[in-house]
Amino acid sequence: AGVYVSHDLAVVAQIADHIVVLKSGEVQETGTTAQILSDAQHPYTRELLAAFEPKPRQAHADADAGTKELLRIDNVTAGYGAVRADGLPLIRAVNSVSLVVEKGRNLGIIGESGCGKSTLARVIAGIHPAAAGDIVFDGKQLERTAGKRSQDELREMQIVFQYADTALNPAKPVEDIISRPLAFYHGLDRQARSKRVDELLDMVRLPRTLRYRRPSELSGGQKQRVNFARALAADPKLIICDEITSALDTVVAAAVIELLKELQRELGLSYIFISHDLSVVEAICDEIMVMYNG
Repeated sequence: AGVYVSHDLAVVAQIADHIVVLKSGEVQETGTTAQILSDAQHPYTRELLAAFEPKPRQAHADADAGTKELLRIDNVTAGYGAVRADGLPLIRAVNSVSLVVEKGRNLGIIGESGCGKSTLARVIAGIHPAAAGDIVFDGKQLERTAGKRSQDELREMQIVFQYADTALNPAKPVEDIISRPLAFYHGLDRQARSKRVDELLDMVRLPRTLRYRRPSELSGGQKQRVNFARALAADPKLIICDEITSALDTVVAAAVIELLKELQRELGLSYIFISHDLSVVEAICDEIMVMYNG
């Protein structure tokens, strides 16, 4: 016998015989797994089930053969540990990977833990240097490390990490966190930054009053929205989303996915969406790449 506690309804459905649905410390509904999945009675349970099965992304009617490439990587290899005589790492986390992301479209990268997804994301962003291969962004060959890329090249490609708790400075209020890229990339003065922070909070559907709070005073979903607002502050063309919903409960994760869709329609963004959850990737991506052992 066992008790399995999770926000991942897909996993619970596979392992549990009975399910107890909790919200705000109170039991909302109990029943056998079959009953909960097929005949939920409580509105919150039905909300969970609706989020568990997000709607697949609809193809754009205006998508055509004239779509231009935004990102292309060719035969990229990266890894860790000692470097061999041929310049390649002894441990290869990414092994001769190639992909293309078109403007206004999204690529999903899925695979089990340890398959190289996050390393690939860091390689594309220049955080982890590639040992071999080419990265071409918006027609320009990029340096393999972020430190050698131009400010505009850094600005146009942003990455949002899985754990907002570690990505956000706990000592700084939200206003300072979002303001930093506004000063670094755009050189805005204090008054202009303050106005833009309000606009960015509006864009990610957060109350403006949260600008004075620190990350420890926010919920998981709010932290991830702040994380995303910081990326938007750079005014990017491509955002790499590295497992950004995996630490969120099902309903909050579904809301974040809907937000990403809205922002894409408004701003013309492209996403690389990294996940191990195929249903989430299906909800937002036009194409999917499966990784295994690099």
